[in-house]
Amino acid sequence: MSPRLPQHSPPSHRDAIRGMLADLKMPGSLEAVDGILGEIDGGKLAATEAINRLLSAQITLRNNRRLQAAMRSSRLPAVKTLETFDFSFQPSIKREQIESLHELGFIDRKENVVLLGPPGVGKTHLAVSLAIAAAQRGRRVYYGTLIDLITSLEEAQAAGQLRRRLAVLSHPALLVVDEIGYLPVNHSGAVLFFQLMNRRYENASTVLTSNKGFEEWGEVLGDDVMAAALIDRVVHHCHLVNIRGNSYRMREHSELHRALRSDVENTAEAVRPSRKAKMAANRNRS
Repeated sequence: MSPRLPQHSPPSHRDAIRGMLADLKMPGSLEAVDGILGEIDGGKLAATEAINRLLSAQITLRNNRRLQAAMRSSRLPAVKTLETFDFSFQPSIKREQIESLHELGFIDRKENVVLLGPPGVGKTHLAVSLAIAAAQRGRRVYYGTLIDLITSLEEAQAAGQLRRRLAVLSHPALLVVDEIGYLPVNHSGAVLFFQLMNRRYENASTVLTSNKGFEEWGEVLGDDVMAAALIDRVVHHCHLVNIRGNSYRMREHSELHRALRSDVENTAEAVRPSRKAKMAANRNRS
């Protein structure tokens, strides 16, 4: 009589689900599955909601990883999102327009976005938030101030690598050009920037921010004719956001000033009684 082989119990449904999630390379869902199954067992979660939560956990992890990679490669200065933008402080902005832009259809259509307004009104915040949204959806993005981009092109030109650098900056689905007009640009730098924008024209989307109106771009670039040609390419397929409002930074400075003033006044009020007590004590001694 042959010896009996040990019986192995089949894997449980939970183990099977974990194995499938691991096989599908879904670490976000794998990390969340035990908690979700526990809520199902406790009657707190319906099947459809459980599936939604399981898939959402994976999408969230994927988007976070994409964002981390984009922050390293795109030179984005900080994480600024649509959710953290204070629309109540800038009533001139059409919220529906901004929310529509964050759906990113303009990138598919290779259109541009231009944000105009005085310093501190949130132009960079909105430009970066568009880049963040694009990066989270797997689009390649790149950020630079106008001066930084021109400097990189000038260095590439000096090294005999201008064509390669122009190709690199033409490739991202979304390029953010920040701070047009804050610092003057020499003629050779303006020519290089025009070459970049000419390459991207109708091939990829660009978000530009400026504290100067279009009528002043000739002065910024040092060449009215070239500025006109640049503006023509930028606005041909363009969404214009003109922000007229107060500066967020000035608001923060005002709030800090009020807080410091309040602290000083409270300290002064606390000191006055002690001074009066000392004066009374001195009078009693005399």
